[in-house]
Amino acid sequence: MLTIFDPLRGMEFGAVLLRMVCAFLCGLAIGLERSYHNKPAGFRTHILVCLGACIASMTGIYLYTVMHIPADPSRIGTQVIAGLGFIGAGTIVVTHKKQVSGLTTAAGMWTCGIIGLAIGAGFYEGALIALILVLLTETVMNTLRSKISVIPAFELAVSYYERTDLDQVLRFCKDRKLRITNLQIFNTASETGSTYSALIRLRPGTECDVPSLVQAIESMAGIISCQRT
Repeated sequence: MLTIFDPLRGMEFGAVLLRMVCAFLCGLAIGLERSYHNKPAGFRTHILVCLGACIASMTGIYLYTVMHIPADPSRIGTQVIAGLGFIGAGTIVVTHKKQVSGLTTAAGMWTCGIIGLAIGAGFYEGALIALILVLLTETVMNTLRSKISVIPAFELAVSYYERTDLDQVLRFCKDRKLRITNLQIFNTASETGSTYSALIRLRPGTECDVPSLVQAIESMAGIISCQRT
């Protein structure tokens, strides 16, 4: 560890003030990047998370070292880490295209809280390294992610007569390297008899000609209709 921080690892007023200021600045740095990209949790949320985690960590240390209460100094910090999961969950949403958004913000907020715990414990070196790596992840890695092409998933609505008719559709999709990520089956009763419909969500491993796929499925025996939703 760096010896220059040794005088600031105690619970004196100057050390406590420095920890709170460091937590404020770390939360501000991470939060500003999220606010710049118009994410649901901005710099104020990150500041409060980091400050709250910092004071929670210091409270556990204070009770043990100053008040001499026989308690585990890390217990409060453990509860903070668990509680941050509920806060981060509020930033995660599923769009109308069934894509998950907000995971990076939630993970960043969770990490921001742990950085606050590290600062509160006087672990300045770990907090500084984590801050730098978080900012690199949310900026440089975001640019790298935008250069990686991802083939989006799509859904097919298939109507058919017999339950066994769906098996040939699923085999057909698997043979073309299409991964089935979700499958919903519905039964519809009418005067002419029962028919079935299925909603199949597929994720292609390579580029896929969806119109040709739909046409091929529709031409199968027992298939009433097939269309992309």
